[in-house]
Amino acid sequence: MNRDKLIGLYAQTFRENWSLPAFSDYQGSTTTYGEAAQIIRQIHYYFRESGISKGDKIAILGRNSSNWAIAFLAVSGYGAVSVPVLPDFNPEDIHHILNHSESVFLFAADGLFEKMEVAKIPQIAGIVSLTNFSALSFKNQEEKDKWTQCFSSEYAGKSSPNNFELDEYENDELSVISYTSGTSGFTKGVMIPARSLLSNIVYAQDHMPLKAGDRIVSFLPMAHVFGLLFEFLFPVSVGCHVSFLTKPPTPQLIIKAFQDVKPNLILSVPLVIEKIYRKRILPALEKPALKFLLKVPGIQQLLFKKVRASLVETFGGNFHEIVIGGAPLNNEVETFFRKIKFPFTIGYGMTECGPLISYEPSSTFRPSSAGKLVDRMEVRIDSNDPFNEVGEILVRGTNVMMGYYKNEKATADAIDSEGWLHTGDLGIIDADDFIYIRGRCKNMLLGPSGQNIYPEEMEAKLNNYPFVLECVITERDSKLVAFVYPDPEMIEAEKPDENRLKQIMTENCKHVNRELPKYAQLSSIILVDKEFEKTPKRNIKRYLYT
Repeated sequence: MNRDKLIGLYAQTFRENWSLPAFSDYQGSTTTYGEAAQIIRQIHYYFRESGISKGDKIAILGRNSSNWAIAFLAVSGYGAVSVPVLPDFNPEDIHHILNHSESVFLFAADGLFEKMEVAKIPQIAGIVSLTNFSALSFKNQEEKDKWTQCFSSEYAGKSSPNNFELDEYENDELSVISYTSGTSGFTKGVMIPARSLLSNIVYAQDHMPLKAGDRIVSFLPMAHVFGLLFEFLFPVSVGCHVSFLTKPPTPQLIIKAFQDVKPNLILSVPLVIEKIYRKRILPALEKPALKFLLKVPGIQQLLFKKVRASLVETFGGNFHEIVIGGAPLNNEVETFFRKIKFPFTIGYGMTECGPLISYEPSSTFRPSSAGKLVDRMEVRIDSNDPFNEVGEILVRGTNVMMGYYKNEKATADAIDSEGWLHTGDLGIIDADDFIYIRGRCKNMLLGPSGQNIYPEEMEAKLNNYPFVLECVITERDSKLVAFVYPDPEMIEAEKPDENRLKQIMTENCKHVNRELPKYAQLSSIILVDKEFEKTPKRNIKRYLYT
């Protein structure tokens, strides 16, 4: 396989896997590679007839689905620039993204289109449904009729392995503009070139074993690069069958899909893994009889083996590894999973690197790290002693973005004159370039004598205590306080009154302070009655609470 060019990967995989299943909407219909190629051909016919050019921006708005995947491949395979839009954005943000990106065409989910005002996106010439590719809105009747005519196999002609062609990008050409909601407010449009996507995919092919016919469940939003690359583009590049969760991915739905599809590789975010640990594993481990048996060495290993087998079955029983990314994994959960030899690993990345910065297979992963620096990248820690002294993580290499779309100042702030991308994350490295993350630059607090306090580490500890579902630690009047959203399921089960719940939180505060240094003691816990607002990656929007 020639791996020098991005789109060449897809032209080849379509020809080689023509009759194999490519995409399924979970509990819905399945599309083969050949059937998807036919739709791509029809879309391309319209693009040519309507004068859409290579390099034009084309937006895709909707939840994961087979048609979302086909639309993206049609845009990329035409040489246009994809603008994936997260379905969680409100209409005003969607209008802003479409206008700022200068998108000229839009594929949209019907329900999201209904909430939009077409008059506010005047440069969009046509809007097409992601449900069935029917015309939703066009500038004029002539263009609408043209879409209907071109979007037919009778007019566009039949696609076959012999005539299936896609247009290629040069490696430094823009391929995707990614607008994501960040933890510090509305973020910028990240310009991701073809070389970045290609580098990520080639790395995955070399280090994450998948082959034609293997199965994947896609539930991470494809409008974010983690889901886009590793639940979609990488699997398709080797001929996998991708099943998309078309509904909001609750932990219950995700687990059911894993058990039905039995995927060969699983991508996840910590939230899903931690919920399974707290709801399914921890209650059993805390039973008095089991606590006693776990102290008996021989029996302990037998119980760990049973827990591992049960957990593997929960995820479908057919995967070789779970790759966790998007946010740090709770230390207690990581330690327990290591103890029972559960096959998981933790990666680190960011949209600006399309996304990978570090990864290591579960068999050689180093505990508490975020993996090893990936191929074609360099890392540097901005401190006097990068092995021991925490500093900002800087990276450069093939994966790094071109910059922020129409924002030269933000680009200059992020990428210095030597090409180093300033990630905003704090950490250290070891001699083998394993990265250990300690927190975010913007989140770091100063202790009374200038000590660095990393609230994420404190929050990970507090999240393990009774009735704490999630929390945010910040500074108020020179004191550290924790805002806690209590676990509604525990409240429903045990029904504590308000005074009892406050008492529990006071006890939690005392207990967690015993685990913390003197300069990082919590002064109090404040209960909140609503779940914290989150980004589509399920990271808390900290700026709203600090």
